[in-house]
Amino acid sequence: MTGPGAVTVLWGPVDSAERRAAHATLLRAAAELSGSPPHSIGIEYETGGRPRLTGPAAVLHVSVSHSPGARAVALSTHAPVGVDIETVRPLPALRMARRWFAPADADWLTRLPQPERVRAFYWLWTQKEAVGKARGHGLAHGGLTQRLPTPTHRPWRFRPGTPATPPALDPLPDGTGTACAVLPTGRGPHVLAVACLDGADVRIDLRRCDR
Repeated sequence: MTGPGAVTVLWGPVDSAERRAAHATLLRAAAELSGSPPHSIGIEYETGGRPRLTGPAAVLHVSVSHSPGARAVALSTHAPVGVDIETVRPLPALRMARRWFAPADADWLTRLPQPERVRAFYWLWTQKEAVGKARGHGLAHGGLTQRLPTPTHRPWRFRPGTPATPPALDPLPDGTGTACAVLPTGRGPHVLAVACLDGADVRIDLRRCDR
């Protein structure tokens, strides 16, 4: 099992059938963490779309995400979790931020160098998505305008030789105890975020999986 205050996050590339690969990854991880055979674990969905395990792994809180070429899952016995992975693709970052995000987010993007805005947009988006999944409603109910801790540096920049140590989760400014972070994925085109409803002092066990 995951330990108290721990969230296990598995992610990795996949050639095709991302949704199927994500669910297979979830079942393998749930079997390992619960010490149960995969065939004894089922997946159901709550009204808001959040997955829920059945059988001997039902004690685990889980979340699933997939994007072209990648998948990710999060599991914890601690509290509800959310995970989101996005494959970075060209998009009109400022226009989309001004349409969907809070004004402070759009202003923040405006102040960044133009070449960094797309990656920074995904840095915001994935955390908002992860928070919404942890809360069970996705990006509905104001999820896109959810305030996030504003970084004082540029965490999406890949620095060769920097250890891929998962950062601590940052508490949201709303005082609810929810916390989130973008996790290191190296030089590739993916942005990965995780959120936890009770995120204080949560330890992230980040694993890359290639099958």
